[in-house]
Amino acid sequence: MKSTLNQSVPTRRVFIMQVAAASSMLGVAATAQAAPPMVVETDAQAMSLGYKADATKVDKAKYPKYAVGQLCSNCALYQGKATDAAAGCGIFPGKQVAGKGWCSAYAKKA
Repeated sequence: MKSTLNQSVPTRRVFIMQVAAASSMLGVAATAQAAPPMVVETDAQAMSLGYKADATKVDKAKYPKYAVGQLCSNCALYQGKATDAAAGCGIFPGKQVAGKGWCSAYAKKA
């Protein structure tokens, strides 16, 4: 006579598979979190600092401090690697700036 109790109790194999599935779903959920939004050039703070997502479009007459080669990615305030396309910036908390961008708060990285 077979016991019906064993059929309702999960086996170790089923338990391990359930744990693995739950773990992978947690991993997917963690990577699915969105990156902080990009700074928009028309944002009031960005406009006041002359931020441009493409440094080649900086108005050199309006911002004479700008020099070719100054990029967010080589600024001391840039919070990413120099090779990152975008990263956080101390000037724009909670937002990302383009690595190839520029603003008047530029400070050469040491």
